Parts: sequence; C-alpha cells; structure tokens
Amino acid sequence: TAPRAVGQDTRRVGRWYFGGLSSAMAACCTHPLDLVKVHLQTASSIAEKQTMTSTFFTVVRHNGVLSLYNGISASVLRQLLTSTTRFAIYEGVKNSILSRGGGDMTFNAKVIVSFCAGLCGGLVGTPGDLVNVRMQNDMKLAASARRNYRHAADGIFRVVREEGALRLFSGWEMASLRCAVVCVGQMATYDSIKQRLVFELGWLKDDLICHFLCSTVAGGMATMMTMPMDVMKTKMMNSDSRSNSLPQVFTATLKLGPSAFFKGFVPAFVRLGPHTVLTFVFLEQLKLRFGSVVELSS
Repeated sequence: TAPRAVGQDTRRVGRWYFGGLSSAMAACCTHPLDLVKVHLQTASSIAEKQTMTSTFFTVVRHNGVLSLYNGISASVLRQLLTSTTRFAIYEGVKNSILSRGGGDMTFNAKVIVSFCAGLCGGLVGTPGDLVNVRMQNDMKLAASARRNYRHAADGIFRVVREEGALRLFSGWEMASLRCAVVCVGQMATYDSIKQRLVFELGWLKDDLICHFLCSTVAGGMATMMTMPMDVMKTKMMNSDSRSNSLPQVFTATLKLGPSAFFKGFVPAFVRLGPHTVLTFVFLEQLKLRFGSVVELSS
C-alpha cells in the first residue's frame, strides 16, 4: 500500500515506539563495531593498547566470527529500553507542539527536550547497558573469571541474585549523562539541519539522501561530545568493585594520559555514525509507511 500523501499543512509523525524499534534494528547491524569499541575502552594498561583493526582480528582469531555478536541480546534490550524512552519523550513533545499549531521547536527547545529525554532514557536503559558491556568484555577475561551470561535476561537475573538489584544501575550517572549528550548530538542536530535544509531553504527534498546526510552529521557530532563519558561509563560498568565511583574512574583514566578519554574514538565513530544513520533512516521509513498525520495548524 502506498503511503498516504502529506500536504503542506500536514506532517507525518512517528508513533511512540518507532525510535526503539529503529535503534534496535540499527544495533543488530553495528553490534560488532560496538564490541570492538568496548574491548579498546576496557584495556587496563597502555601495554594492552591495540588498534581497531588488530582488536577486530584478535577477537575473530581467538573466539571465532560469531563472537563478534557476543551480547547482542543485551544490546537490543538496551536500545529497546533507552531509545524507546528517549524518542517517545522527544517525539511526543515535538508532535504535541505540531498538532497544536505551534510549528517546529526552536533549536534551544530541541536541545533542552532532547537532553531531558536522554537523561530519562539513559537511566531506564542502564541495566541493559551494564549486561551488554559485561557480555561483550567476557571473552577477554580468564576462564575462571568469566561471567558467562547466556543472554540478557540471564545476565539481569544473575546480577540481581549475586550482586543485588542496585548493582543493575551501576554507572547510571555516566550512562544517563552520556545518553543525554548523545540525544542532543543526534536529535537536536538532525532535526535542526533537516528543518533548515528542507523546510526553510528548500535545498533538499525530504528523502533518503537528506536523511543520510543529516544523520551522518548528527552521528559525528554525537561521537565528539560523548567520548570521555563513554570511556568512563564502560569502565564503571565492567568493574566488579562497588567502590568504583566516578571520581575514582576519572582519576585512574587520567593517569593513562588525556588521550585515554578518547580511546576507541575511531571505532566509536565508526559504530555510532552508522548506528545514527541507520536509526534515522529506519525511523523515517517507519514514519513514512506507518506514521500518523498531524495538522500543522489548529
């Protein structure tokens, strides 16, 4: 069935769960890159430092090709929790303003709403994020030290049973802050560039090329803004120590040099860039095929 035509006085918008579905589909495509990024970020010493390419082939050589998808269930769970929450809040506010004839949000409003949506999404998704980091990093540990979570649900149940329910939210501060900054870099940037190029200047049509270009810029912006927080969040979640607080992780990382806060930058960009592009491309297609139409004026 062809999508319903949208006129100048209407706009096609997504449903509250489209963001989570889009991010989960994107995660299935980019998970190997996320795994390599986690391996680089959890290196405990300069001696363990490797490049993205060498880490990739080390994982494949020692554990097989399928090991690149270790933790995929937790990765999908994280996206379903985090992205469903953040997109539902952001798109809900934006669509509410549109349907009441308020037009598009200002850039400042987009930054504020996306930041708040990211804080909520990061908190909700922390349990999935924690299990995801542990499952991806498990193969680096000695056999006796491995957690061997079978899947995301098993990881969550075992963390609760062995370490207590509160342990599921270890690193929630950094996870929430990082998610908030990612949302600003992704959502506010994407929406603002698209609004300018398509609806104000008319330089691009609202098509796949536009979605690709806008999301590529948004992915680069999000990567630059989140690298230091991503590194510290990964170290906090991978630790078994209950006293591994943010100041302690910051101090330990700083001892490795300022560049340690950007360890894994290339795989982070290679992962977050395509993930951002795929998320928004999938999201726009879901909107086009299954979204609802709202009037731009009351």
